Amino acid sequence: MKGEYLILLAAILLFPLALSFDRNVRLYKHAGSLLKVLLIVSVPFWIWDLLVTARGHWAFNEQYVLGITLLGMPVEEWLFFPVVAFISIFTWESVKYFIRRRP
Repeated sequence: MKGEYLILLAAILLFPLALSFDRNVRLYKHAGSLLKVLLIVSVPFWIWDLLVTARGHWAFNEQYVLGITLLGMPVEEWLFFPVVAFISIFTWESVKYFIRRRP
């Protein structure tokens, strides 16, 4: 199905993004730092992804992506690394909250 990759990314992002506004996590208060970290993490992986895709080490099945590309990679692949990084940061901040709550 066209767009399945994007649907999967949205599905895994949905709850962490919604819960990141919880008063105990409040990631939105650090939006500037969060964006910087997402870029710092994503840029090396984007470069690596561009190189290995260009070399033909892997490709993206047109059946599952929207077909919108940038530099030869589908938009979904560009979103993959920031999404995974965001979910990781959200998980870390949530775990920190629950560790602090323990007696």
